[in-house]
Amino acid sequence: MGVEQLLVLDLDKIREDFPVLKRKVKGRRLVYLDNAATSQKPLPVIQAIEEFYRNYNANVHRGIHTLSEEATIAYEGAREKIAGFINARSSKEIIFTRGTTEGINLVSHSWGGSNIEGSDVMLLTEMEHHSNLVPWQLLAREKGARLEFVGIDDDGHLLEEDLEKHLSESPKLVGVTHVSNVLGTINPVKEMARRAHRNGGVVMVDAAQSVPHMPVDVQDLDCDFLAFSGHKMLGPTGIGVLYAKRHLLEEMEPFLGGGEMIREVHLREAKWKELPWKFEAGTPNVAGVIGLGAAVEYLNGLEMGRVRSHEMILTGYALEELSKFEEMKTFGPEKPEERGGVLSFNLGDIHPHDLATILDEYGIAIRSGHHCAQPLMERLGVPATSRASFYVYNTEQEVDRLVSGLREAWKVFHP
Repeated sequence: MGVEQLLVLDLDKIREDFPVLKRKVKGRRLVYLDNAATSQKPLPVIQAIEEFYRNYNANVHRGIHTLSEEATIAYEGAREKIAGFINARSSKEIIFTRGTTEGINLVSHSWGGSNIEGSDVMLLTEMEHHSNLVPWQLLAREKGARLEFVGIDDDGHLLEEDLEKHLSESPKLVGVTHVSNVLGTINPVKEMARRAHRNGGVVMVDAAQSVPHMPVDVQDLDCDFLAFSGHKMLGPTGIGVLYAKRHLLEEMEPFLGGGEMIREVHLREAKWKELPWKFEAGTPNVAGVIGLGAAVEYLNGLEMGRVRSHEMILTGYALEELSKFEEMKTFGPEKPEERGGVLSFNLGDIHPHDLATILDEYGIAIRSGHHCAQPLMERLGVPATSRASFYVYNTEQEVDRLVSGLREAWKVFHP
């Protein structure tokens, strides 16, 4: 399997691009397996941000001097790259946000505020991240609308009978995570969108765990809204993207009001700029956008199909190795091709926080907790899980380090 991995991605070359991977933690070479929380950043991204601040730091759109024009070209160029990355029809369908959470809130306020009424149903799933749950709870409370949920089976797949039942109620909105940040489940978003549209609904996709890890084509999915975060895909923090079909954006009111998003302002009224700037009030995160553009270039260079193949191989290897622990409980689909590179597990009676603390002593970074998915934890019947998540720079040898660390942790609690 090691040889097959090298044919997928040149891991030695890739790892050279990530300075942090040379770090030692507690005297041991860092093994970073917390990529579902945030990814590390390669040198081309770091350098692109530094280049902006060193040589052409300026506000975009408003200035006619050289630095502003250069910043604007880089900023809007990144928008074009991102539109191409997810195959949007136009860069006007790409709205810059602070991240997935803000993107979903934008839809909840600007679309939901005008379209959801007291008699409406909004359909979500039991595996949603709080970011694709709480905004809809707030909207339902405000409008008196009803929230319904598609359940999951014991393998982490959506229950078809639940989905069919709730879709028959013609929900006005269907909100779904493309890839679960806990289970790794890859949901059938394209089919869900087809069925939701047939019943008159619109579809909001949380793509925080899919866009960084696999090819995503919004035209093929035919989703209405899709949000993702830059920091999970090799880019900087504080920058994200909301994709939305143009006709919906045209109809929606702005999310925030102020500078940058206006065409003209009078004392008692204002007119908005055209798309996409209508939704980008205030001085934007120019450095973040430029950094995200560089991250997209880097991922394009690797090819997203190869990124996906690498993670399937690594996830399959990890599942195989973890299954050798008699007291191990893993969550989510058994087949690597049915899941992303996210692996949640519990080792016997060891609390996930204790497990993460011990692994840190061996230089291994994993996540522990409810992963912003408390309703899913309730469904699974656990207070928390440990989570290892993989990305382009992770190796089988690092999975072996994780397994060794887990064996040492077991000895601490079961000498």
